[in-house]
Amino acid sequence: MTTTIDSLGHVGEVVEVADGYARNYLFPKRLAVEPTPHNIARFAKARAAHQAELEEREARAIRLRDALADRTLVFVRKAHDDDRLYGSVRVEDIVGRIKEELGEEIEASRVKLEHPIETIGPHSVTINLYKDIAVELRIRVDKENAEEG
Repeated sequence: MTTTIDSLGHVGEVVEVADGYARNYLFPKRLAVEPTPHNIARFAKARAAHQAELEEREARAIRLRDALADRTLVFVRKAHDDDRLYGSVRVEDIVGRIKEELGEEIEASRVKLEHPIETIGPHSVTINLYKDIAVELRIRVDKENAEEG
C-alpha cells in the first residue's frame, strides 16, 4: 500500500486483494504497488513513519482526554425567565472554547451533541478524540446577569 485505505490497510502493508481490483483500481490510481522485494524495502520507511505518526496521535489524544476529564467549560448566555437560552451553545462554540483554553484543535465532527444546548445548567457531551479514546466533557451554561450592563 502506498497510502492508507481504511477498509484495506495502511502504508507499507502487504495486503491480498483480487487481481482485478489491484490491476484496474489500486495500481492505476497509485494507491498500491506490486509487492516486489524492492517495493517492500522502499515502503518500510514509510510504514515506520506512519506508525510513529499513529502513536503520536494516540498519545496526543490521551493527553487531551486527561486534560478535558477534570474540566468544566462554562458558557454565559442571555436567557428567558424560564431558563431557555435566546441562542444556544453549539458544537462550534465547544470546539472554539477548547482551542481557546487548551490550544488544541478538535474536529467538530468528533463532538457528539444531539441538539444544541438551549437551557441553563449543567450538560455533558462526548468527544471521540481518536479511535476508542473518548471523553465525557462537562459543560455548564450560566445565565448572563442583565443588570450588569
